[in-house]
Order: sequence, then structure tokens, then C-alpha cells
Amino acid sequence: MIPVVALVGRPNVGKSTLFNRLTRSREALVNDQPGVTRDRLYGEVAHQNQRFLLIDTGGLSDDGDVLSAAVREQVFQALSEADAVVFLLDAREGVSGADRDIAEDLRRDETPVLVAVNKAEGLDRDITASEFFELSIGAPQVVSAKTGQGVSHLLDAIVNIVPDTESEQVTSNANRIAIVGRPNVGKSTLVNCLAGEPRMIVADLPGTTRDSVAVPVERDGELLLLLDTAGVRRKSRVRETLEKFSVVKTLQALASAEAAVLVLDAREGVSDQDATIAGLIIETGRSIVIAINKWDGLERRDKNAVRRELSRKLDFLPEPESVFISAKHGSGIAELTKAIRGVRASAMVEMGTSILNRALAQAVEHHKAPMVNNRTIKPKYAHQGGRNPPTVVLHGNTLHKLPPSYLRYLGKSLARTFKLKGTRIRFELRNAENPYDKGKAPRRGRR
Repeated sequence: MIPVVALVGRPNVGKSTLFNRLTRSREALVNDQPGVTRDRLYGEVAHQNQRFLLIDTGGLSDDGDVLSAAVREQVFQALSEADAVVFLLDAREGVSGADRDIAEDLRRDETPVLVAVNKAEGLDRDITASEFFELSIGAPQVVSAKTGQGVSHLLDAIVNIVPDTESEQVTSNANRIAIVGRPNVGKSTLVNCLAGEPRMIVADLPGTTRDSVAVPVERDGELLLLLDTAGVRRKSRVRETLEKFSVVKTLQALASAEAAVLVLDAREGVSDQDATIAGLIIETGRSIVIAINKWDGLERRDKNAVRRELSRKLDFLPEPESVFISAKHGSGIAELTKAIRGVRASAMVEMGTSILNRALAQAVEHHKAPMVNNRTIKPKYAHQGGRNPPTVVLHGNTLHKLPPSYLRYLGKSLARTFKLKGTRIRFELRNAENPYDKGKAPRRGRR
């Protein structure tokens, strides 16, 4: 699985700002008020051909109120799942009593810890670091999450202590497929059906699977590694301490997979939570197959109702592959295996540059991009930038002003050209450098 790194510290030391810097996003809410982050936030970080899942946690404080206790519980759950910890401190405030308490807790644990001293812009690195050696957790990394100072050195230190994901990927020839969905929809029953033997505990109780479990399966001469995950519930329904963190394992499974099977319960219909999980799969860049389970025995009117809900609630999915199955009785499994093979091929598709540019030109000619400042934005050329998810690098002028709706149009058009199923194309935008503005570097962005 992709390694997990937890970001911990007192309130208002800059954890969310550092999270946004490392994940190159604006996912974390940043405010000068302490305690803004109360729940955990997850994001993927890539550095030196290594990936890890970063968790932004709420600030640890000594306040005795119910909210502070809940935040503290969430943080310690994060620590229990982490392969490494970044302990963030405030260079301007120095070492506090709360910092010493957190350090004492971290020293008792065997998880590797990196000390990062934030808000160090304009300060001498050596003098700033010297005060924090008293915590006895190692040499402090002096950084500024706001300006980026020292962040690359912190990333180097992180990838040196987390498990290597690349070696795992190289040694495994199996196609990794994540099996995800709400609790008690039949994920483990499906894994057992595909494996042809009872590999997973199955019970009529939600939450039986607490962790992500990898099960190797051979189907039609092809090796699949099925990642059975704990059911993902809405936050309001996640109460047990052990279950609260199962979403991390699901995210890990998705991050390391080549495709995902979203299992639905036909007898319960398509819920808003099913749609949320489907969106999570697409946002993480995984190709998707929808397996509508417990299809056997349904009345015709109920089957028609499920089909209408699929069209209405999951209409945002890119050309989804939907298969109606009974994991308990084995019906539809051959069709499901074929669909998995198809979306996995879509995730790993090779897009030839000449075909890609012809398809891009046709799409732009058919539907021109909107005008900005009386000038039409026009992508000039493209090439493939990666797989899983398929990534297209677009070159042109002022591409950062392209609206998301137009990029979605281009993505759907190119997906039809390459016959992609259940797979969304990602774009990297490369704006051509203005020859008359030599002082500025070309802009880059990912959409």
C-alpha cells in the first residue's frame, strides 16, 4: 500500500498551509484562528518517484472541552495508521509546554518522526533549529510553509523514512483492483466469489472488514490482486473509534490500484453515499466499474427503478461500465471480469501523439473554446504525460483560462477516440512562453 504520513502539532502552527504546499492544492482550510482543522484531511504527495498519502490533522491542545477531546482522538487514530509522522512547530513562538507533551507521546511510539519548524521565513536556520533540539526527536527541519523555504529538504527527509512504493510495484505483475463501497453491500462475498473460495469473513453485519486485504486471484489466465476494503460511511454515521479510520485504508487501496469496482446493493438502490464514493474514485484518478449486487430475485419494476437511479445519480461518471451481478450465486461474474479487464486497459492506454493531435484538432474545430479578452483560447498540440490515470499534456497560450466545462468536453471527446471505458482523462496545461516577456516562466497546471 502507499505509505501514510501524519501531520501533527499544536493549533495554528501552519499544518494546513504545509499540507496545501506539499499536496500542491488548496484542499485544507487555512485561517489565522486556531483549531480550524478539526477532522482529518487526506492528499497524495509525489516526490522523487515516491508517493505517500498525507493526513492533515486537527491541532492538539490541553483544553478539556468535548471538541478538543474529539480532535485528540482523531489525531491519535491518524498516528496509529501512519508509517511516519511530521511534527510541526512554530519558530516564532518557540517550544511550548504543549509541544513537550506531544513530543513525549511521539517518543513513546515506534513510528519514525520528523520535526519541522515552521514560519521560519527571514530567520537564521541554525539559530532557529537550535532551540528545538531539546525535544530529543532528531534534527529539526527548518521550513516556511508560506514561502516554500526548506520544503524540498523536508520532502527528501520524508521519502527517506517511508516504505518504498516503487519496489512493490515492480515486483508485482498482478493487476491491482480495489473493491469499494458502503458497508454490507457484499464486497467480501464478491471477493470470495472471484477467488472461488471463502478467503474473506462474510457476515450480515456492516463493518465486518476493518482493513484493506489483498487477495490474489487468477481469472482466465490473468492474475488479479483484489483489494477488499472496509465500507465507507457518511461522517455522521461513523462513530466507533476503530471504524473511523477505515477511509484511510480505502484511499490507500485506490491510490495503489489500477481500477476500482464500486459495489452497490440493488435492493437499497443508489444512495447519495454511493455517488460520493464514485466521485472519490474518479477524483483519485482510478477507472471504475459499477457492480450492482444482489440483483437476483428483484421484481422487474425494482430493476427498472435501479436503472433509472444509475442514470440519474451517477451521470457524472465517464462512460461507466455497469454489471448486474449476484456475488452470492455467481451470476454476472464473467461479465464483471470482462468489464474489469476493459477499464484496466483504459487506465493504462497508450495514446499515440499523431492520433491524439488529430483528435484534439477535430474536437477544437467542432467546438471552439470560449473567448477571453476578445481572443480565442486554442490548444496548439498535445502529447501523453502519463497513465493510470491517462494524462494529456496540452500546450498553448493562456490555457489556464480554459473553463473546466471545456476541459471536460475535450476529455470526453478524446476518450471516445481511444474507446476508454469508466476512465476520465486528466490534463496538464502548459502555457507557451511569451518571447517578449523573458522574465516569466511558462505557467503549468493540472485539471
